[in-house]
Amino acid sequence: MNLLDIKTLGELKKTDYRSRSVKDELRENLILQLQKREGGFEGIVGYEDTVIPDLQTAILSRHNILLLGLRGQAKTRIARLLVNLLDEYVPYIEGSELYDDPLNPISWYGHNEIVTKGDDTPIAWVHRSERYTEKLATPDVTVADLIGDVDPIKAATLKLTYSDERVIHFGLIPRAHRGIFVINELPDLQARIQVSLFNILQEKDIQIRGFKLRLPLDLQFVFTANPEDYTNRGSIVTPLKDRIESQILTHYPRTVEISRKITQQEALLSPEQRVAVEADGLVKDLVEQIAFEARNSEYIDKKSGVSARLTISAYENLISNAERRMIINGEKSTFVRISDFLGVIPAITGKIELVYEGELEGPAKVANILIGKAVRTLMLQFFPDPEKAKKSKKSNPYAEVVNWFAAGNNLSLIDDLPLQEYKKLLHSITGLKDVVKQFHPRLSENQQLLLMEFVLHGLAEFSQLNKGFLDNGFAFSDMFDSLFNMQPDEDDLDDDRY
Repeated sequence: MNLLDIKTLGELKKTDYRSRSVKDELRENLILQLQKREGGFEGIVGYEDTVIPDLQTAILSRHNILLLGLRGQAKTRIARLLVNLLDEYVPYIEGSELYDDPLNPISWYGHNEIVTKGDDTPIAWVHRSERYTEKLATPDVTVADLIGDVDPIKAATLKLTYSDERVIHFGLIPRAHRGIFVINELPDLQARIQVSLFNILQEKDIQIRGFKLRLPLDLQFVFTANPEDYTNRGSIVTPLKDRIESQILTHYPRTVEISRKITQQEALLSPEQRVAVEADGLVKDLVEQIAFEARNSEYIDKKSGVSARLTISAYENLISNAERRMIINGEKSTFVRISDFLGVIPAITGKIELVYEGELEGPAKVANILIGKAVRTLMLQFFPDPEKAKKSKKSNPYAEVVNWFAAGNNLSLIDDLPLQEYKKLLHSITGLKDVVKQFHPRLSENQQLLLMEFVLHGLAEFSQLNKGFLDNGFAFSDMFDSLFNMQPDEDDLDDDRY
């Protein structure tokens, strides 16, 4: 017999169904998952050997959990995925606002239904997706929101005295009975509100306006917090932290490969963008390297963190900037160029917290510095070190390129250049194509053009060429010539654009 066809308590008793606590559900379903060697926590990348084992240990221990980590470390996503470890459907007494277990009711309504109707008590089934409750902690959250309050309208409507338990309007936590309850950004909850959670976590009873109810609430609590919040906005009161059995530390991706996988998984691109805009592995890695540079930058507050959302937004902007150029020029397809990284700057400036030195430079200038450092880092992975090559007694592969600019030639790369003009400009530089072919002989034409431009940016980061910032592109010239012919200040150019 299909369990979902069972409609009364009497029918349920005739089956082998047994009540389990939420924590037992999570534990037993996790054990089955581990025995089958199923992954679980789909979409969570980079935590396979760190966070996930700690989380599984906490679940096996039936612990309430605190996920502690900086912004953009998938804390909320992890909490939401715990729902998949619950039973798909569980029965409850139909009409109960607390989803009372038919075999173990806790509310006045649940007890009364069974007393008056016995085995004919109607039951319904709730899907696991409805057994998840999430609350963002804000300073205006009250005890009534979380626990409950006396409802005078209910008392008047039902003609009840205030001594009757039925006048209580339950808050979010009692209504999450038999489910998972998540409080995001726990330190933002006022200390006196945090205190109201003590008894629920430990003694399982709640107090509402003089009512002392022994409600054995069945809940799996998950809290999330940012370590910076302890000094910035609030703190987790010590007795509450003591009652949360497992504290699990999250972290940012530890390699560019993992970070790239997350970005490619999360970036929202249209089908047209995926087909029409080609993005080489170089530009994908360059986006991720920007975040790694930001997390180590002296201009950025390390305690605040650099969210994974930075790379996701940056990659979406990168693709869109290339798509914009394609549409303007009436082209059917295009590929991402290094000059398209100008479109990434707005995605960076809103997601970094600057320290005093960074504020002096300005967010746009800091973003350009980060892009430049990322180019410098990847340059060494794709080509020889320009500084060492210059000092080497052997032939310098970049000599012809540098000499072309030293002869008084300049190059301006605008980000909306049509393909043929872009190609013509890059091929006009003596020796540039030869550098790329020497170290990467098997490339498509698009990849070759991309690396040709990349070499120019790389040489500029190693002070072999001068790179100036235009409103909509870059200008390359000889390094020494620029010292004697002062150009407009780059800071002013940045300020005009941003």
